Amino acid sequence: MIRKIMEDWMRDECLRRGYQLVYTPHVARVNLWQTSGHEGFYAGNMFTPMELDDAMYRMKPMNCPFHILIYKDSLKSYRDLPVRLGELGTVYRYERSGVMHGLLRVRGFTQDDAHIFCTPEQIEDEIIGCVDFARAVLATYGFDKFQVELSGWDPNDRKSYIGTDEQWTMATKSLENALARSGIEYKFVPGEAAFYGPKIDIKLVDAIGRLWQLSTVQFDFTLPQRFELEYVGEDGKRHQPLMVHRALYGSVERFFGVLIEHYAGAFPVWLSPVQTAIVPIGEKHLEYANKVGDVLKKQGVRVEVDGRNEKMNAKIREHAMQKVPFILVVGDKEAEANSVNVRTRGQEKTETVPLDAFVQRIGQLIAEKKATLV
Repeated sequence: MIRKIMEDWMRDECLRRGYQLVYTPHVARVNLWQTSGHEGFYAGNMFTPMELDDAMYRMKPMNCPFHILIYKDSLKSYRDLPVRLGELGTVYRYERSGVMHGLLRVRGFTQDDAHIFCTPEQIEDEIIGCVDFARAVLATYGFDKFQVELSGWDPNDRKSYIGTDEQWTMATKSLENALARSGIEYKFVPGEAAFYGPKIDIKLVDAIGRLWQLSTVQFDFTLPQRFELEYVGEDGKRHQPLMVHRALYGSVERFFGVLIEHYAGAFPVWLSPVQTAIVPIGEKHLEYANKVGDVLKKQGVRVEVDGRNEKMNAKIREHAMQKVPFILVVGDKEAEANSVNVRTRGQEKTETVPLDAFVQRIGQLIAEKKATLV
């Protein structure tokens, strides 16, 4: 359920910000990865090629070559740019067994991946848009602290990178300008860039001060060149677009793992798989409990009515252990007054409130995506 909520939020936000949503295959002929440079620069992180009917194939470690092929499907004018393509795309990378770590480091994971194709005049604004999007992700999920790094190339290690000195200088300067215009302090880290361009890494700080690398915004001047991408400029001539790679959750699995760690399982109401558990005091109160459940469900609240033949206190304890945000206990008094007795997670004191008032309260918490229950 939490994954669905995360994916729905990301897709909706992408559409709101002018992205087109796409789907791409999970395997491709090796020659695609040769064109992109992954076969030469990234092969150690890719799974072994497999022979199919007509060629050698590899499982995709990244989505970018497919998004490039979608861009190439038709000739673009400068009026069509920027083109923003977004995908929740599953990729496969050969991680050594010694570095595997729960949800945080896996061999198959889903990136909230997007690629932006734009003119040189648009590049800084597009990077600023990506950084703003990344900050919105962190704020929405309750992370108010983060650190930013700008990763550049190592000019003394040219075999690990593609491109000229001029291209790297221009790309790095664009990222520096975008961060300066956004008012964001950053640390420059040489030698940590991707082989095709410099990048901005945003590392969030969780509830107990740990750093997690998640959001990345990467400048790319090389893949448009390798794939011979073009657009028709205002002068009527063919020009090569620039490209931005960006992933803000990074990996959906990893981001979810960090959320579990950050909240210790006590998720905000809008993310909780069960937002309200309803416990009838006795069997005769089950009818009213179901009525309360129906009222909440009609408002889009995720509800579990616990009608099991168990002791009331045992059921309350079980839902509390599951860290359900609200437990509603209902009996004769509540049924007569059309009210609910509310047990709020983390609070010892209970309160009896009209059902309508509780519906309004939880609806507001969900709509505003509040991290607290008050």
